[in-house]
Amino acid sequence: MKVKKMMASKTASVISFIAVCLACQMFIWTSTVTAQQRNPLLIPGKQSLYQKVITHPGAKLFAIDGVSVKVLEDWIKPFTVYYVYERASVAGEPWLEVGLSTTAGAIGWINGTKASDWNQALTLVFTERTGRRPALFFRNLSSLQTLAGSSSPRKQISQLASAFSEIQSGEMSQPDDFPLLAVEPPREAVSEKRFYLIPIFNALEFFEGVKFLEVASIDPGSGLLPVDAELKTAIVFVIDTTVSMKPYIERTRKAVRKIYDAIEEAGLSDKVAFGLVAYRNSTRKTPGLLYEARVLSDIRDGRKRKQFEYALGHAEEAEVSTHSFNEDAFAGLKTALDKLYWAPYQSRLVFLITDAGAIRNDDPYSSTGMNEAEIADLAAAKGVKIFALHLKTPAGKKQFNHNYAEIQYRVLTGHSDPNIGDLYVPISADRAASGVQGFGGVVEGVGAQMVELVRATGAGERLVLPDASVPQTKDAVQEAVRKAAILGYAMQLEFLGARGGVKSPEVVKAWVSDMDLAKPDTPTFKVGVLLTKNQLSDLSWRLEVVLDEAQRTKRTGAKDFFNSILSVAAQTSRDPNQFSRKPNQNLGELGILAEFLDDLPYRSNIMRLTEEDWYRLSLGEQQTIVNNLKSKIKRYTSIHDDLANWTSFGAKEPGDAVYRVPLSLMP
Repeated sequence: MKVKKMMASKTASVISFIAVCLACQMFIWTSTVTAQQRNPLLIPGKQSLYQKVITHPGAKLFAIDGVSVKVLEDWIKPFTVYYVYERASVAGEPWLEVGLSTTAGAIGWINGTKASDWNQALTLVFTERTGRRPALFFRNLSSLQTLAGSSSPRKQISQLASAFSEIQSGEMSQPDDFPLLAVEPPREAVSEKRFYLIPIFNALEFFEGVKFLEVASIDPGSGLLPVDAELKTAIVFVIDTTVSMKPYIERTRKAVRKIYDAIEEAGLSDKVAFGLVAYRNSTRKTPGLLYEARVLSDIRDGRKRKQFEYALGHAEEAEVSTHSFNEDAFAGLKTALDKLYWAPYQSRLVFLITDAGAIRNDDPYSSTGMNEAEIADLAAAKGVKIFALHLKTPAGKKQFNHNYAEIQYRVLTGHSDPNIGDLYVPISADRAASGVQGFGGVVEGVGAQMVELVRATGAGERLVLPDASVPQTKDAVQEAVRKAAILGYAMQLEFLGARGGVKSPEVVKAWVSDMDLAKPDTPTFKVGVLLTKNQLSDLSWRLEVVLDEAQRTKRTGAKDFFNSILSVAAQTSRDPNQFSRKPNQNLGELGILAEFLDDLPYRSNIMRLTEEDWYRLSLGEQQTIVNNLKSKIKRYTSIHDDLANWTSFGAKEPGDAVYRVPLSLMP
């Protein structure tokens, strides 16, 4: 006891000495600071990006006033993100003056050894657990490389995960050379609704397609469900109600009645619900259509069966034809995602029912201004899975529309797990009767899987992941049911993780693989960019400038476009005094785009675009770039309004709230 007291006293003396030295060193500086607003330190070589750090366990916050020092916070929540306002060195140790916001100023000092620099806002998010193994967090790079280069990584991964579990439970003591720091929770999934942060500090490509990443793992603890929460499922039909769809609307009624009967028999009427959205095409072009997209029924559970069946019974096909064979499917999907009341339902599914492709934003009558990739991201942010039921009719074949629609809907419903691939379901409808039969089988089969998910979870039963070694079938119904069973397994893990408050492992520094080392074609993580609301607004504004100039000058040639961009870049340059035009600069080098894009590890069509590149493109290719920018800007607007997924993460200023924007949405 006496030795412990002496050690504690010595530690306190050292901390006091360093803090007083810091106060003395900073006295002259602090006495000259005026009341004007201070900004955080810029990252070297940048004009608008500020230095950030992430704190380690044990960090404390100190206040300095003249030569006096006091502890403001004896315990800072581990992994708090701070902006750096000043750096100093005292007794050989780094010290940082920090604040939670870029505008509210510094709030105190922390010891720099208790924080890690994080100047690139890349972060990881776990992919769904539809068959991949839990991610392993390694102590060092060499341990990860050794495992990846072994002759039997699958076997070693299982052995390491089992040993880690035994160490955590106390069944075995931890060897000195044990390579793992943490393991993703094996029996439940970390909920996608939970805000956690896995910042990337370093990245190496070990072999083609597989990257090793140095990361931290941070979990502030948001997104909890009540411990007594019950799993509920919402199934929403987004139906094309234009001419020719009447047989499928009627078959949907039959399928819904069958599913309702099943949930009543199972006693699940309060846990499975249906919604209905109809869509057509532009009423500006064709007023007789009456609507572009309309909610015919909000999400209603089995206790309100009559109301839903009444709404479904009054879903009629249009009396007039539309201006194009493709219809405004994205209007129907966006209406379903934005206007239906999804909140009570943790398992969320949409059936998109159509016999045509979707109009894209190059159609002047597109009501959303978005394309399939951005609609897919909007659905993912809402936690909604989309099955695209594509009825391959003779009319679609005659219009050469089948391939066009298939490409769109495979992107719309794409999944990271190659065992799923996508949720696109082609249904042969050369004859109306066979098309209706196949369509009905898919709706009933997938619906039955969602009902089983609810039943099993309520009964405390664990779903079993379908055997991945079973060959995939060409039968549309069987394949859709197989994929629905895999999704059901992942949805159950997600729900149990959310209800149980399952957290991402918290580690200060670790190495991970971005792919499942036992299945190198299966991603373990997806990459996002942590953007503040201010940064997102700035990016959107800058892209609109590029878009406006491209639209204005597309008829006058590449040189006018780049000269216009040059003029704007000079006016908005991060450093106007040093701005200069060099031969064949790309848009990123011109400085017109947001600075945080410069160092992102991805290939960007727009960032790398030079005057020569633009000149070589055909008018159609130039317009494709313009249309893709338009779609991304529309998605940025919906992200800005997505209140549920913005997180303050300690910051008090609204503009400093952060959002995990998928890397794929960068321009």
